[in-house]
Amino acid sequence: MPASLNELEAIVDTSGVAELIEQHMPTGGRPRQLPVRTLLVGILLAIADDRPAQLTRVHQALVALGDDDQRRLGVLTITRHGDHLLTYRQVERTFASMTATIDPTPVPSFRNIDDDHRATHLAHHRAGIDTHRLESRLTTFIDALVEASIPDTHKHTSTSVAVDWTDHATWARPASADAVAADPDASWGHRNTNTPGTKDGLFFGYYGQAVTTVADEHGPPIPELIRRVILHPCNIDPPTALVPVLQRLAASGITIGDVLADSGYAHRVADHWATPLRRLGARLVQDLHPHDRGPKGTHQGAICCNGNLYCPATPTALLQLAPLARSATNDDIAAHDTRTSEAARYKLGRLSADDADGYHRVGCPASAGKLRCPLKPTSMTLGYDHPEILHPPPGTAPCCAQTSITVPPSINAKTRQKHDYPSPAWRQSYNRRSSAERSFSTLKDPATTDIRRGWCRLLGTTKNLIVYACAAIIRNLRILASFQRRHTGHTPPRRRARRRTETAPLP
Repeated sequence: MPASLNELEAIVDTSGVAELIEQHMPTGGRPRQLPVRTLLVGILLAIADDRPAQLTRVHQALVALGDDDQRRLGVLTITRHGDHLLTYRQVERTFASMTATIDPTPVPSFRNIDDDHRATHLAHHRAGIDTHRLESRLTTFIDALVEASIPDTHKHTSTSVAVDWTDHATWARPASADAVAADPDASWGHRNTNTPGTKDGLFFGYYGQAVTTVADEHGPPIPELIRRVILHPCNIDPPTALVPVLQRLAASGITIGDVLADSGYAHRVADHWATPLRRLGARLVQDLHPHDRGPKGTHQGAICCNGNLYCPATPTALLQLAPLARSATNDDIAAHDTRTSEAARYKLGRLSADDADGYHRVGCPASAGKLRCPLKPTSMTLGYDHPEILHPPPGTAPCCAQTSITVPPSINAKTRQKHDYPSPAWRQSYNRRSSAERSFSTLKDPATTDIRRGWCRLLGTTKNLIVYACAAIIRNLRILASFQRRHTGHTPPRRRARRRTETAPLP
């Protein structure tokens, strides 16, 4: 087990979520034997022991503790009839009460899902329950619980994060497309698989997203810890759902620097992804969707391409550059790097930072001394090792007639990022995004957590999100333990054993 009972208790106590939920739990009736704190510790114990996230396994993990720990945690109590050991029914009751306290959308019980959700919100309104307050309570619960698994020594070691989403299939799925599902919060989604013979397919469940801390550019190695998680139905756009999570992360005092994302995030409308993150001070490092690559219009005569503005006389081949293929050889890499550096000579360089309204100024590459152009007589004194524009564009476009032009925030708002795309600097920086893939690979590892279909048999977004966050915590503890072993020098990294092939004996 990667963590002891004391470490798991410390995480729950550091988060403060147990006290937050206990003060809002319903009272009256028979007193509960199981506190919220013990329930959360039990969920973490079950997942840390590589058990499925099922309440029966949580009960087994708690009753398997020692006698002293059982009495301290309330698993074993003294009654007038003698010692009473915690039952599964009590675990189920406490979990249901805890979920109802923080769940803004309880699991419907009627056949018509839409009507039931409206009836639920109407019942909340009549009872004086603020749904937005419940949503705030849920997000506070999840964020604080996951953040508590990050040690103080690693909270500010890096400002870069990698984001990604994956499929999280629910246990209860409809028998057909027209049937009513037992899990009404879930919906049909699309996933890419790596299994032989299967490239993609449909699944019924949720999209799970994770924000993973990665090392800064040229920074020291750090443990790749999951900082935030979110789980939502597949009918909600993942980038739109993740933006509030990053906003809460920034509001908590965590500086967000580089945000590494694939083309699934970058292809969204700028107001739904890129623009909100820039307002947080984030620097985007993302792959561009094939539909977003290449020339996409002009601004005052300059060509909008791959997030930058280029001279109107830029060769067409340099504007059609794409990222390297996985099978690229060393010669292919060298040739690609030469073309990207050549394209950088035609780029209009930034002359100022963004002002309060997001405007900035860029300058002509010939005026900056990057190439020779007859329209800029002073540039013709440059050496012949600089590219020369033989056929200047006709007319007097502002980008050619002026030394610099103003660029509003709407220009290249979707594709603008930290490094020129797809330059070597961008490639080296973007390679850090593989940490997001590793986060999900460790969560879905069949040898450990294995959060695939059947791992959790709970219904509803909130219940699945709670155990999903607990799985991320256990994953963080494993990563921390592995990182410490590698960097303290006590245990050398394990070497992969070579497979030996047996040969037949000689006749």
